[in-house]
Amino acid sequence: MKRVVVGLSGGVDSSVAAYLLLEQGYEVIGMFMRNWHDETVTLSNECPWIDDANDALLVAQHLGIPFQVVDLSAQYKDRIVDYMFREYEAGRTPNPDVLCNREIKFDVFLKEALALGADYVATGHYCRKIIHEDGSHGLLSGLDGNKDQSYFLCQVDQAQLQRALFPIGDLTKAEVRAIAAEHGLLTAEKKDSQGLCFVGKISLPTFLQQQLEPKQGPIIEIPMDLAQFTTYNEIAPSLSNVVELAKPFTFEPSMGKQVATHQGAHYYTIGQRKGLHIGGRPEPSFVLATDTATNVIYSGQTDEHPGLYRRALKLDTKEINWIQALPKESLKIGVSCLVRIRYRQALQLGTLISVEDILYILFERPQRGITPGQFAAWYIQDELIGSGIIAE
Repeated sequence: MKRVVVGLSGGVDSSVAAYLLLEQGYEVIGMFMRNWHDETVTLSNECPWIDDANDALLVAQHLGIPFQVVDLSAQYKDRIVDYMFREYEAGRTPNPDVLCNREIKFDVFLKEALALGADYVATGHYCRKIIHEDGSHGLLSGLDGNKDQSYFLCQVDQAQLQRALFPIGDLTKAEVRAIAAEHGLLTAEKKDSQGLCFVGKISLPTFLQQQLEPKQGPIIEIPMDLAQFTTYNEIAPSLSNVVELAKPFTFEPSMGKQVATHQGAHYYTIGQRKGLHIGGRPEPSFVLATDTATNVIYSGQTDEHPGLYRRALKLDTKEINWIQALPKESLKIGVSCLVRIRYRQALQLGTLISVEDILYILFERPQRGITPGQFAAWYIQDELIGSGIIAE
């Protein structure tokens, strides 16, 4: 009998994953990861970890499986939290959930499971694993298009996938809740967590202020008719121009006028509206860019501001992860694919191309809020092929 350690988070998805594995004949152990100790930045009414751990324990008792809590807070701080601080300080926007899967769930947690004699680890992700004819492992989107979580796993590798199981990937959320209710799992109607991996929902400004001091600076509003927007839109959207199309807009305070102040450019991200506190403008304002070196935020009015949209992006060469590698010769020509640059974004038509050993993505349509530090993931049909961090 194969042994599986399930990451029981205290939610309905991992609860049903554990139940299904039992039904399939696996020996199942439930394990809750404690990744955080500082409750001063956690919104206590939003998924507090202690309540989740208790729910996970009760689910394990109901299913009759062993249960334990493992404290991974030191590793989480080192690999996730410190990384987040560095990225925000540099003016980039990290995705901690993608990193949590690569660095914690399918690395540190996996090692804990293997130490218990496990053959696999399982999670409640809405995605599917396949094995190709050559023996390599593939990752498919979850069948529930509204809950597909393959994007969060875009940085896992073959060795990690080999040990991973995703029992609910063929189910919809409604079906998962129905199974939980039918078998008396107390998490059947529990609200989904919206916070950090096994941490809960946090107050981001409070969290960042642990290491990044507030510092007042100007918010400069950039007009929609800036010359560089016209110049950019005159560039033909072709692969031969992808390097130019991927370059971000560059702003200076002299290009606009100050409309407000902020308490730290590192607290904001491209495309953000909430928290700007800009009053007296005819239209809603959005962050076009941040400059953490000079502590300036550049904003623009309306969601259609040309400074929010670009046709291409450049990827960081050091952070490319291939689940299924594509031939280098094909990449030099360009490979059609579907792309996602944030969770819950609909897949976008694009072309992945290598120019002087640097990967770029050219989109069929302009993309809103391309943000350095976020992950771009590319698919062929419903299979996740690879991913990388957006460089600029």
